Amino acid sequence: MFDLFWRGVAVGIGATILMDIWAIVLWRLFGQSAPNWAPVGRWFWHLGRGKVFHSSIAEAEPYAHELALGWLSHYAVGVLYGVVFAFLVGMSWFAAPTFIPAWIMGIVTVGAGWFLLQPGLGLGWAASKLPNANTVRFLNLVAHTVFALGLYGTAFIIR
Repeated sequence: MFDLFWRGVAVGIGATILMDIWAIVLWRLFGQSAPNWAPVGRWFWHLGRGKVFHSSIAEAEPYAHELALGWLSHYAVGVLYGVVFAFLVGMSWFAAPTFIPAWIMGIVTVGAGWFLLQPGLGLGWAASKLPNANTVRFLNLVAHTVFALGLYGTAFIIR
């Protein structure tokens, strides 16, 4: 069980790193906004004080270390997803990783962003308050597919 836990931590970190590399590629080559985890850090800070949903996270009380907390939270969630995934698929998957289970996990994790984080930030369910909501949803699905590739690729490397 301990080995499975550490494999989950490894694939969670690997998947999150690949997702971050993807975000940097989108930013540098295609002019997407640069990754900014400060609003997420502010959200997590307020979450710890019992406030889940905001009309606008930008209007919420700032937190001095929100960028650092945002990055830490981003990786903590990635590791959590990796550990949950590891326990769902078991050691047999790590012996011979396949993409489909990782991709299913990647797509399932989009739900946390659409139905918890985005409404929590004040963006609406699945970014519905944004003028480009469909583009954001598409990019969320692609990013979580990249996360799935990271789960699979990291598992392949450590097998």
